[in-house]
Amino acid sequence: MVCSECYKKEREEGFKKSTPVKMLNELMEKKSGDNMKLENVDWEDVFLLSEDNEWPSQTPGFEETMAEYRSELKKLAEKVMEAMDENLGLPLGYIKKAFNGGGGDTTFFGTKVSHYPPCPHPELVIGLRAHTDAGGVILLFQDDKVGGLQILKDCQWIDVPPIPNAIVINTGDQIEVLSNGRYKSVWHRVLSTPDGNRRSIATFYNPSLDAKIAPAPQIAEIVEDKEAGPAYPEFVFGDYMSVYAEQKFLPKEPRFHAVKAL
Repeated sequence: MVCSECYKKEREEGFKKSTPVKMLNELMEKKSGDNMKLENVDWEDVFLLSEDNEWPSQTPGFEETMAEYRSELKKLAEKVMEAMDENLGLPLGYIKKAFNGGGGDTTFFGTKVSHYPPCPHPELVIGLRAHTDAGGVILLFQDDKVGGLQILKDCQWIDVPPIPNAIVINTGDQIEVLSNGRYKSVWHRVLSTPDGNRRSIATFYNPSLDAKIAPAPQIAEIVEDKEAGPAYPEFVFGDYMSVYAEQKFLPKEPRFHAVKAL
């Protein structure tokens, strides 16, 4: 896999000098009790691929392979949204149109390439802190051998086991809003492990920053409490991202209230 080759060739040495590694080493030097853990840090190497940023250039075949992969994943994401349209009783293409602000193709389509290297003390630092994703549809191609991904269901963390050649579909906060809560954005996290370098390639189909997001009227009319009002506010996605940047690892409900007040 070109992403794993890219990590070995272009990223591994940098991670060894990264802030999480330094912080863990410092913690071990002064550790005096069993309750000390690293907070507000992730044991993760990550970079983003999008249409307008610089991609890694030293790994043969990386750009060509990932460009083709992203092209196919964008088609898949749009098919997933059409299936959601149908399931929600919405006109075909409703979610895609909402994400584009009514027309054109202005959505953000990005790919987050992460690696979670072996951690000498996985009990002291998490791979990726628990959160929901801010955007729309997330398509995850995870490692086919090394586990660590968990989702929160019924107040319990459940493992998402590696399945070779499978794409894991996740829904973000904007799908929860558009569906008026019929689809929920999923709390998830990644555990660090002492063995194996876990690969994770998450591709995000998100609204454009100026798209107005609100519960679809066809759904809101069915379940809305006339006195209480809609379950979710209407907002501009860019405003939501400003709030999310400060509150990503906090409960999601206050984010909806915060963006409503803007």
